[in-house]
Amino acid sequence: MWWAIPLTLIVFYSARHLAIKFKKPLLNPLLISLFIIIPLLLLTHTSYDSYFEGSELLNSLLQPAVVALALPLYEQLHQIRARWKSIITICFIGSLAAMISGTALALLMGASPELAASILPKSVTTPIAMATAESIHGVPAISAICVMFVGVFGAVFGYPILNMLKITTPAARGLSIGSTAHALGTARCVEEDYQEGAYSSLALVICGIITSLTAPFVFPVLVQMFS
Repeated sequence: MWWAIPLTLIVFYSARHLAIKFKKPLLNPLLISLFIIIPLLLLTHTSYDSYFEGSELLNSLLQPAVVALALPLYEQLHQIRARWKSIITICFIGSLAAMISGTALALLMGASPELAASILPKSVTTPIAMATAESIHGVPAISAICVMFVGVFGAVFGYPILNMLKITTPAARGLSIGSTAHALGTARCVEEDYQEGAYSSLALVICGIITSLTAPFVFPVLVQMFS
């Protein structure tokens, strides 16, 4: 599928131009791209596998892009060292809140333990979420969808919510976005403020580790409490 990469680039940069021009939360480039590319694939009867294969070059750039998020983290290392106890505490609380809220709500609404286990790691990056879900007998594919939904929601509405709550400290803003909206939220943080992006990158890593280590212990307790 030769037109997969040109289509993706044209749609994304057009959406980014709109986002910069109008500065509206709902004009998130990723969100707009989804609403344009998915209908186009359906109209042209193009399978996702064909589209994915055609845009493999762009997909291969994802890992270096995530690694590049470590640069602002390195440049803020002196501040992070001075606040490491607070940062670890915040990320631990954020990870627990993310796991408990989604899982408890799903169980209270009658979801099966398998579905609840798939929802639990929704606030960490996709590879960690899928591995965590599998370790607690969830469905990795469902976890991936939940991660994408949460990431888009955080990237679109995270900053408006923080502004509404009058939270202006870069560390607080970055840690809150990174601990809930993982890589997509972190990418938005980097666009908004370099320092916020550094803290968001840090939260992304720490919360992923905390979630993967604590999920096997937290999930059985939640099932007993809310089933």
